[in-house]
Amino acid sequence: MRRARVREGADFVMVKPAMPCLDVIGKARERFDVALFAYQVSGEYSMLQAAIARGWLEAPRVVDESLLAIRRAGADRIVSYFAKDFARRYRG
Repeated sequence: MRRARVREGADFVMVKPAMPCLDVIGKARERFDVALFAYQVSGEYSMLQAAIARGWLEAPRVVDESLLAIRRAGADRIVSYFAKDFARRYRG
């Protein structure tokens, strides 16, 4: 399938919210020939933080898994409230 250019001349396409729209990210990756950004919105961040605080999910594992899922769906870049923590853990 040939990728389409965005007619309006956009430099990138952004999908938000990211986690519930992994399928949309995948379809956008297949369709558009520009950078693809995904925004893990505050509601997603809050949901994960609440589950971590209650001991239902393990941090940083769940954070890494959520970001990896977005990346595997096709996002080139991810905007997330977890960015600083993630960068601190994996800074080389």
